[in-house]
Amino acid sequence: MGGSDARALSRSLLDLCRMRKLTIATAESCTGGLVAGALTDIPGSSDVIDRGFVTYSNEAKRVMLGVKAATLETFGAVSKETATAMAIGALEKAGVDLAVSITGIAGPGGATPGKPVGLVHFAVAARDGRILHREQRFGAIGRSTVRQRSVVEALRMLIELARPPQAAKPRREAASSRLRPRVARSPRSHAAKRRRPPRG
Repeated sequence: MGGSDARALSRSLLDLCRMRKLTIATAESCTGGLVAGALTDIPGSSDVIDRGFVTYSNEAKRVMLGVKAATLETFGAVSKETATAMAIGALEKAGVDLAVSITGIAGPGGATPGKPVGLVHFAVAARDGRILHREQRFGAIGRSTVRQRSVVEALRMLIELARPPQAAKPRREAASSRLRPRVARSPRSHAAKRRRPPRG
């Protein structure tokens, strides 16, 4: 997964957001603005991309995105709680429809007990209240590769929340309605068994 993957996903995301009239902000730590860079590398992206926050330090996360000091102290910068708070903060500060956050340990240093190199937390927050979190453990595959894969994962998550909510629900209802006639026919088989003549 490299630059070509990120470029293709960026195009797909921008097209989808244009169609649905959605705007995006990014909040990045370990990727240092690479997601925003991938998106703004596409000509015409300014009608979708509003802004990007690069919050590398805990202080930046607190001041720029409103992440609570208690959240950072209790769970750490690389955590589900911090990633979620970053995404919500970016959504509120920018006033956009979608915001993605990334916080992780790209390496080669920075690992702590329970938080190895390659651990990255992602979150996407939507204006309609949906929040998506994902944890990836890429492993010690090299700083550049961890960052590249993080960009791809963030773009995929943005695409997931850029789609209309509950798009698959009507299909499930249609499938269940097709099963009802089969249930209704079952008493007939029992009636047929009753009409068999008794054995001599």
